[in-house]
Amino acid sequence: MKTTKNDHRTRVTKAMIRKAFTTILRNKPIQSISIKELCELAQINRSTFYFHYTDIYDLLNQIEEEMFEGIKTALEPIVASEEGNPNYLTVTTGIFQCIKDNADLCIVTLGNYGDKAFAMKLIDYGRTLCVENYGKFYKNATPQKLEYYYTFVSAGCIGLLQKWFEDGLVMTPAEIASMAENLMMYGMGFLENDRKTENN
Repeated sequence: MKTTKNDHRTRVTKAMIRKAFTTILRNKPIQSISIKELCELAQINRSTFYFHYTDIYDLLNQIEEEMFEGIKTALEPIVASEEGNPNYLTVTTGIFQCIKDNADLCIVTLGNYGDKAFAMKLIDYGRTLCVENYGKFYKNATPQKLEYYYTFVSAGCIGLLQKWFEDGLVMTPAEIASMAENLMMYGMGFLENDRKTENN
């Protein structure tokens, strides 16, 4: 019971620190953020912060790694599938769910003071999976063609994400994933396609 209470307390404390950190990071670069102002906004003392993190950069790294692991988990069906295409809608929904769960970090990453290296890490990981695994399902696709395909799709998805955030994440991850799938499959035909998004 004591361990459970401690675990809950740790989650709550880390959530408070994370909220304060991403709030500040929207308005100033990480190198300008002090432990003092972070602790004041999170309403914790410095010793509590240092119990969980070594410094501001360790905090950012832990938050990013948590999201990265979530993205990797969502993409696992692509890696695991040896015969036949994986259910891309399920995969994409999992990705958008992870993004929604980490909306605070994503909004900051896409903003003026975000960690662009982390954004590229996510994009490059997806590119590697695309080139290495899509060839199993599309035998005539050359590595170059897969590279171009991924570049096109990833750029479109980033724009879709920005619009999703601007609209306040009103659409569910399943709905936005279905829209992304339809855009990729039908292109301009999506505008006339009356196929309903999932959960509608």
